[in-house]
Amino acid sequence: MSKPNTVVVGVSRDSIDSHNQFIAKFNLPFVLLSDPQVETMKAYGAWGPRQNAQGETVEGPIRSTALIGPDGTVKKHWIPVANAEAHPAEVLEYLQK
Repeated sequence: MSKPNTVVVGVSRDSIDSHNQFIAKFNLPFVLLSDPQVETMKAYGAWGPRQNAQGETVEGPIRSTALIGPDGTVKKHWIPVANAEAHPAEVLEYLQK
């Protein structure tokens, strides 16, 4: 199996310092970008109304994945990501098609 030619980037509103600690704690092999004003997250539909653990509607992050092609266009968008543990395999399967 060949490696897909991809770059993984995570985005959240957390600070760069918080991201660096998270990367170190979990030994992540990718970059986390800080979006404190949630501008990028809103642009990708990754911020807005969602259900919290108590079933209440709150505004906050919506876990999603956007696959962006070399030309800068969104080729596939998974929103919301329902099962975060199984999702990487789903993305990899899509990339291998």
